[in-house]
Amino acid sequence: MRLKIILGIGAAFAVLAGGAALAYAWRSEIAPIATPSPASFDPEIVARGKALALIGDCRSCHTAPAGRVFAGGLAMPTPFGIIYSTNITPDRETGIGSWSGEAFARAMREGVDRQGRHLYPAFPYDHFTLTNSEDIKALYAYFMTREPVSAKTPANQLPFPISIRLVLAGWKLLFLDQRQLQPDSAKDERWHRGRYLVEGLGHCGGCHTPRNLMGAEKKAHAFEGGEVEGWRAYALGKTSKAPIPWTADALETYLAEGFHPDHGVARGPMAAVAENLSQVPRQELAAMATYLASLGPAAAASLSEPAAVATPSMPQSGGLQVATPPAQSDSGARLYANACASCHDSGRTLPLGAVPLRVSTVVSGEGPENLVTLILNGVPATNSSTAPVMPGFGAVMTDGQIMSLARYLRRDLAGRSEWPSLEATLRKARAAQAASRLK
Repeated sequence: MRLKIILGIGAAFAVLAGGAALAYAWRSEIAPIATPSPASFDPEIVARGKALALIGDCRSCHTAPAGRVFAGGLAMPTPFGIIYSTNITPDRETGIGSWSGEAFARAMREGVDRQGRHLYPAFPYDHFTLTNSEDIKALYAYFMTREPVSAKTPANQLPFPISIRLVLAGWKLLFLDQRQLQPDSAKDERWHRGRYLVEGLGHCGGCHTPRNLMGAEKKAHAFEGGEVEGWRAYALGKTSKAPIPWTADALETYLAEGFHPDHGVARGPMAAVAENLSQVPRQELAAMATYLASLGPAAAASLSEPAAVATPSMPQSGGLQVATPPAQSDSGARLYANACASCHDSGRTLPLGAVPLRVSTVVSGEGPENLVTLILNGVPATNSSTAPVMPGFGAVMTDGQIMSLARYLRRDLAGRSEWPSLEATLRKARAAQAASRLK
């Protein structure tokens, strides 16, 4: 009899707990609206929304390769499975054409779509929640004036129970902080604007902050670096490994042009970010750079003296390269002399030259991901303005040669200890390169 009573109480408690959890997680649908006419939006607000969308990098995530802009369908690999970006054009059936401004704002701030479904945090609403109402209205105006594209978003490939969206309510309970930024009386207007953009719409911490096992940013380690799609998003501020500390001017140039002579070239996901930011009003980039530079002056890492191999002197025709230096005994040094030194030691700065590797974060950074990928794939030419280029060596160098070269760069040019993950990183990058060729 006592056992039945205990079981009964336990069952009742479980039902109550389940009901409470369901009530907490449940979000109601917001009624659909007739798609607003593009002419109903103020062109000035639309233009501001465009700049904000570029800062938010919306185009990069909501556009699939060879797909229509903002039509979604981009496969985003996560540690939990594949999540596909959604269609944010004003198509009524597959996009946001039936969304009201209220529904759009809820998605941005709470991560809940018009139908009441929780959104996966691959959509960085944990940052977008800081966006103010006027900017959300501007973004809404911009997206609702785009050309509607009928494109159904593929089903996410996620295991149970992550595939159940109600579970995300628990994630939000633990990690979604909707408190707004508070003013700092010691800082000026530019710094505040930069913080607002970097911490909010720009969601820089989404890549540059390490994440925990549940995919949330480790706030106690903000901007200490992270990994994104096989690339290393380097630490910013006081934990940066950059041999030459980043200044506000250098950051502004890097964000605007995608490269800086003292720091190198934006590649991987950052290349798309820089491409978008190149179209943003310069004062916005100056504000973001001001805030990022204020995260803490990086301790100026001692620059190692250039290795003996890096002293070529005779310019060749065109003046963009130098003569190949004498052969070295170390295999990595020989590879550097024959494949790299003619550009990287030419004394010519980016974009027509190359960054001296001993001052590049790609050699001194936290992990070898970016260096290995650059050696394999190079930096392809673009169809736009003058930009740095570099040949890829994946087809002509063996794994052993690439490891020798990477170790030489790390040890002799950067003066840093070897990366223990170098070999595993190279295997992974080779596999990614092979997979990309099959697509």
